Amino acid sequence: MDALTLIIIIGASLIIVLYIWYSRIIRNKNQVYEALAGIDVQLKNRSNLIPNILTISKRFMEHERELISSVTELRTRSAADYDRDDSQAVKEHVKLASALTTEMGKLMISVEAYPELKSDQTMQQAQLSYNEVETKIAAARRFYNSAVGQLNNSIEIFPGNIVARYANVSIMPFYEIDEASRAPINASSILD
Repeated sequence: MDALTLIIIIGASLIIVLYIWYSRIIRNKNQVYEALAGIDVQLKNRSNLIPNILTISKRFMEHERELISSVTELRTRSAADYDRDDSQAVKEHVKLASALTTEMGKLMISVEAYPELKSDQTMQQAQLSYNEVETKIAAARRFYNSAVGQLNNSIEIFPGNIVARYANVSIMPFYEIDEASRAPINASSILD
């Protein structure tokens, strides 16, 4: 085997390895986009459900105007479009969705202080639907975080870090809850 053949074999092998790594990175990136779209679908479902819950709640909950206003504002902001290729925009979107989850949790706890609202059939159905959507959001977040882990691993490990730079693929943020969501909710302060 002469030197030229050896160089051609090594060059071809290198090109094949880089192509395989490139295709893996692109596949992982697309899986992250798919997972993010799944979260967005569930967040849209929740966003569509929130006005019904707020409308029902407003009839009974005069003292919770600030909480209802906060939920309304967060719903509007979290429903806005964002650039899925910009990791900062994704991070901000995740932050808004987590803040909305926290505020909706407070609202649902507040319902307990209003027996007539708690026993309202429409509100009970809305709460069941909300809980179902939240369960689906949690599942979509787990899928997203798994996909992000695979993508980030593939672009942080050599030669993926080099390939990712040329493929213009960057590290994506994990879907984490905000600090307020980590803290236990003091129901007595909400119900007072």
